[in-house]
Amino acid sequence: MKISINRLKKYLALTESPEEIGALLTRSGLEVEGIEEFESVPGGLQGIVIGEVLTCEKHPDADKLSLTTVDIGSAIVPIVCGAPNVAKGQKVLVATVGAKLFPTESEPFEIKKAKIRGQVSEGMICAEDEIGLGKSHAGIMVLDTNLANGTPASEYVEVAQDNILEIGLTPNRADAASHLGVARDLKALLGREICLDSEQDLKVETSGPQISVEIQNSADCPRYSGVVITDLTIGPSPQWLQNFLRSLDLEPINNVVDITNFILHDLGQPLHAFDADRISEGKIIVGKLPKGTPFVTLDDKERKLSGEELMICDPKGGLCIGGIFGGKGSGVSDSTKTIFLESAYFSPDVIRKGSQFHGLKTDASFRFERGTDPNMPVYALKQAVKLLQEFAGGKVCSEIIDLYPERVQDFVIQVTYGHINRLIGKKIDPSEVKSILESLDIRVENETEAGFRAIVKPYRVDVTREADIIEEVLRIHGFHQVELSENLSTDYLAEHPVKDLNKLQYRLSEILAGLGYFELITNSLTKPSYVEKSGFLDASQSVEIYNKLSEDLGVMRQTLLFSGLEVLAHNINRRQTDLKCFEFGTIYSKGETGYLENRRLAIFHSGNRSAESWIEQSKAFAFADIYSIVEKILEKLNIEPSAISIVESAPFTYGLHLKSGEKELGTIGLVDEKMLKLAEVRQEVWFADLNWDLLCKKALGLKKYQEISKFPEVRRDLSLVIDKAVSYDQVKSVAEKAGGKLLRKIGVFDVYQGDKIDPSKKAYALSFHLQDQENTLTDKVIDKTMSRLIQAFENEVGALIRT
Repeated sequence: MKISINRLKKYLALTESPEEIGALLTRSGLEVEGIEEFESVPGGLQGIVIGEVLTCEKHPDADKLSLTTVDIGSAIVPIVCGAPNVAKGQKVLVATVGAKLFPTESEPFEIKKAKIRGQVSEGMICAEDEIGLGKSHAGIMVLDTNLANGTPASEYVEVAQDNILEIGLTPNRADAASHLGVARDLKALLGREICLDSEQDLKVETSGPQISVEIQNSADCPRYSGVVITDLTIGPSPQWLQNFLRSLDLEPINNVVDITNFILHDLGQPLHAFDADRISEGKIIVGKLPKGTPFVTLDDKERKLSGEELMICDPKGGLCIGGIFGGKGSGVSDSTKTIFLESAYFSPDVIRKGSQFHGLKTDASFRFERGTDPNMPVYALKQAVKLLQEFAGGKVCSEIIDLYPERVQDFVIQVTYGHINRLIGKKIDPSEVKSILESLDIRVENETEAGFRAIVKPYRVDVTREADIIEEVLRIHGFHQVELSENLSTDYLAEHPVKDLNKLQYRLSEILAGLGYFELITNSLTKPSYVEKSGFLDASQSVEIYNKLSEDLGVMRQTLLFSGLEVLAHNINRRQTDLKCFEFGTIYSKGETGYLENRRLAIFHSGNRSAESWIEQSKAFAFADIYSIVEKILEKLNIEPSAISIVESAPFTYGLHLKSGEKELGTIGLVDEKMLKLAEVRQEVWFADLNWDLLCKKALGLKKYQEISKFPEVRRDLSLVIDKAVSYDQVKSVAEKAGGKLLRKIGVFDVYQGDKIDPSKKAYALSFHLQDQENTLTDKVIDKTMSRLIQAFENEVGALIRT
């Protein structure tokens, strides 16, 4: 859930930084997972200034170009301009050299000093579409301003800037699924008052259609409110409202729909606007339709009703799946003049069943199925009407309809101070308890020395028991303020299971053995000559044996490589040439503080990966084989390398180095011929040397599995032409960052290097598998995700996208 800091400031006087606000909310149970910066104009017009055209002449070698000199405050610069309306004396917006522009309908680019038809150009005079301010490319923007040359463009064009909190909302905190809900928590945490717009009575301003409402079962719909508004002009929303919605990753549609979305995210009350002229006989019926009834929703899909979902109907049939999704035939269009605006409180159970049956997860159903505030519908309705009057020219033509046959009662909870102190583990002063609860809109009554009665408003669906009241006190008081007693027994603390390293090693050994690997157990004593002749081991770190049995067993091994190569040589000399082996072993060295031991996992490949047969020819082991098995091991242990770099030093001819943070996970590669000669091995060997101690520390246990998503996976392919120096790991990292949680898997199905592209380039054909765990992906979401990926590839790895 996204929350705007600017909007929170409308409710509270906030002087704290976004990071401080995020820390406060996280401490109180609303975990802030991230903070993003939002700018209404991408790039914030950085590097763009106001300039004045001093001279303007025709380009000597191009009919449609002009040579200008422009005063940009800090300098007078030459600019070649192709706009037909450029002229001397104009005030214009100039993108200076180094500025990055974000055009409305094309990809971002950087302004560079250039020569255009032989003439130097040091900047660009901008049209509105070139800097993301509109879609017109008819000519440059000519400004009517007295601002000095060199003034940043952001001082002329208002750029809305905001910080957006990404909150991981838990299912029980339905009350916090809005800006008002988050502001309520901040009110309690900071001890400041909330500023709410007053509730004013609506007056009927003109005559118009009248709507009657019938609720067939008040248990499904305890409260239903609405009002008719006419003389509407459907059009774009004001810029502040569009900016607010875009900051929450919502696309503005029109003033009526945008206002309903604003109220939903601001107050937590979903609204729905029906075209009143499409409501048959001027009557709304809230009830259920027979099982199997077809109904076309706003996304143009025909759905068969289950008979259990709540429907908003007129006498002719369904208009909307109540609290979930609107109908195609009753929605607001550009020609709409009169609407019936609905604001209701629906039963969470009936909304949840309907949402799950149809697989529809909307912003409205998200809130209704968790429980909204039954006292909010009329207030939210009045706030929306005020905005519709101001920004859509609407006039109220009916009294507010408010059917509320049986009022939802407050929760009444008896609380004792003894239980508060026992469960929290600390004595909290009764006056602080009362102050915290009242700051959370929980009324305290019948107070005695032993306890009190708490009256909780029904929007707090998660506070129904004494333990819930105590939790509210604790989260505002602060978990960090509850000290752990010195004599506190571990019986009171959750125990974390200790990793059984032997079990982890045994399970991994089973997996490798099942894949056809043989386990090696070799001697920890080895030849000193390996250290002296290998060139990559340090003789000063060798642990020497004082009473040597022989010179060949004079030192402790610093690597598992040579003991493993000796085993390979023994087998190869006996015509066992196709080998897959692994060893868990310890290596030894001397450090400044004494002797060091480190457990390693070594993997060896040599010869052919499969025996020759009539089905297929034998193939020699390659780098992909050893890398693949290391990938499998890391995947089983739930470890993701943070960095991968190329290795071209002993003991490898070439290979890869894997890191986790600043620590080495291991190295994979082709063993250098010099090392093979030392152990008398006469065929290629692929070797992986993994830091088993670090793997055990980082391991999250063997991989866990989850149910297959019921929502379909979508595949999209891209072909990228990139520099040969760019690794696949870089491409993958960029994709994972840009693709976000929707990107489930990335695959490479072709790599090309040849005469059809630049010799310094290579081409990757990549597959991207997208899936949402909660919704079926729409074409719009898929296209937006792929656009983000394309832009990231172009900007971060200099890719050329081939179609």
